[in-house]
Amino acid sequence: MRRDALMASLDVAVVHGLLRPLDVAFARFVATEDPGAADALPLLGALVSRQQADGHLCLDLDGWEPLAEDGGWPESWRSLVATIATAPTMLASSLAVGMPDGTQEGSPLVLDGSRLYLRRYWNHEQRVAEAIGRRLSQPPQAPDHLREQLTRLYPNTDTGAPDWQRIACALAARSPFTVITGGPGTGKTTTVVRLLGLLQTLHRADTARPLRIRLAAPTGKAAARLQASISTQIALLDVDDAVRTSIPSQVDTLHRLLGARPDSRRFRHDSANPLHLDVLVIDEASMIDLEMMSAVLEALPDDARLVLLGDKDQLSSVEAGAVLGDLCRRADAGHYSEDTANWLRVTSGDNVDAWVRGDALALDQHVAMLRHSHRFGADSGIGQLALAINDGDASRVQGLLVQPHGDIAWINATANAYRLAELVLDGGRVHFTPRDGDAQPRGYRQYLQWLREHRPPPRAAMATFETWAQGALRAFGGFQLLCALRQGPFGAEGLNRQVTAILQQAGLIDAGQEWYEGRPILVTRNDYSLGLMNGDIGIALRIPDEHGRLHLRVAFEVPGQTGEDATRIRFVLPSRLGERETVYAMTVHKSQGSEFEHAALVLPDTASAVLTRELLYTGVTRARRWFTLLGSEERLVSAIQQSTRRHSGLWPRFSSIA
Repeated sequence: MRRDALMASLDVAVVHGLLRPLDVAFARFVATEDPGAADALPLLGALVSRQQADGHLCLDLDGWEPLAEDGGWPESWRSLVATIATAPTMLASSLAVGMPDGTQEGSPLVLDGSRLYLRRYWNHEQRVAEAIGRRLSQPPQAPDHLREQLTRLYPNTDTGAPDWQRIACALAARSPFTVITGGPGTGKTTTVVRLLGLLQTLHRADTARPLRIRLAAPTGKAAARLQASISTQIALLDVDDAVRTSIPSQVDTLHRLLGARPDSRRFRHDSANPLHLDVLVIDEASMIDLEMMSAVLEALPDDARLVLLGDKDQLSSVEAGAVLGDLCRRADAGHYSEDTANWLRVTSGDNVDAWVRGDALALDQHVAMLRHSHRFGADSGIGQLALAINDGDASRVQGLLVQPHGDIAWINATANAYRLAELVLDGGRVHFTPRDGDAQPRGYRQYLQWLREHRPPPRAAMATFETWAQGALRAFGGFQLLCALRQGPFGAEGLNRQVTAILQQAGLIDAGQEWYEGRPILVTRNDYSLGLMNGDIGIALRIPDEHGRLHLRVAFEVPGQTGEDATRIRFVLPSRLGERETVYAMTVHKSQGSEFEHAALVLPDTASAVLTRELLYTGVTRARRWFTLLGSEERLVSAIQQSTRRHSGLWPRFSSIA
């Protein structure tokens, strides 16, 4: 295929949505870097760029088949890619392609084995693998008196079953790097608070200086949620008062922690200016993309301890990479060594022989999976549904959804105005099987009525209005509409327009202008001047000025400062808010790090690559008490059968460390 004909076909692919203009621009750049290269090189450049946009770190020439005949790709492209995949030396000789040994160091692409990378992402992957690899290679060092302190924190040792929270604490206490994964309600936060109490207690036995501990999460919402939970758990911790006061409750976003610079991808803290800490705990680690993980590890002192918390089965980050997924690839089966099992038996009293494997790797000894949900009991429809989705069992999922349940419901139909109205107004409660004495699932009518019924008098103190705003935000959290897509009639944009119209018609809001009381807002870009982060949710409320005149302000619940309550209210003028959107409906991706009393997931009416098993699981597990699915059987089954797999070289790098 002639080079000019190929470039023309790339432009056509943009028109059909197969490629982005950026992908084609990169292909042209690659072509100029090596005009004499094989014709396939610009095509591969475009495909690698597209892979990165879809969350992959690389294009695997051995195991990648994106150009399926039913995907609309030109036949000529398939033959070109097939040719280059069987003759990688064609790439290795190109001026635009570098090698791991440093050959063509300034090239835009890197070929590492069968994996072709954008250089920036190859560099990030190298840094992450090397930084974690150094920690995995360090021999375990169990502190003195670890067994006694574990017994103090976990006094019940005679249950017979492994206590995975205790196991996680034991493994983390002897290691500079630990991953603690588990589904909703398995006690990740409880475990990490006990771990911090354990580490501080053991450290104070050797020195008077407490450990410098920092807590972080990827988004403002996840940080606020962790902060509220940690504050409660610290008060219940069975440790000395001096230890308790040395455990921080403040949680920063990763951007705040690293010192983000406006209009720059760089941070204030890096290898030349590392973070001042001894222990770093990061929650919701499934949301961390490769570039952010690289920045965290670069800023982490060599002697600092890193603990990652997260649910490995949730959606991966919006940006490229699935770091937690790669780290937890073998977590279900444990893959502990005989040495680790024997050490746990002596140190924590737990028998993990059922999780011992002969092919144990160094990484496996640093991963603990919490396996018992304290939130969802054996009779929980939400818990059973999440497990069935994870197992990819479509018939079991359907069976659970059609059975009468008090906490899950399925509206087996494509969304329309009627279905949406019964869902967003009253939570579609008619589709649930009520349990005696139970509260009923709610929709958006409840929080809007709450605003009116609990409004303080105009001359009330500002503290009263702050309490009211806090109650309004919590009432709004009683229900959330979720969706898979951003655009289209059943994406976030289309659903927000439809829900606004439904609430307006019901007389619950006055949406005649852009800003009105009760409008929920999602911040979509970090705003450091206001202290608001991407993912923060606020509600527009009428708040009095010093003269008692009511003005609209947007109320946000933000983390409190040291010495304050876990959270506090910040009122912001609507005109000061930058990038934001109405959030009656949000994508499942945006909902990560949040939980709602009642979550309802609306499936699109057409097939989509975004609609996957992981998206379903994440949507279901946003619900604390009730979950509703609105969508057809066809879309449900196709989602369960479509699992996300992100191409990466991280796992092969980790698996080489014995």
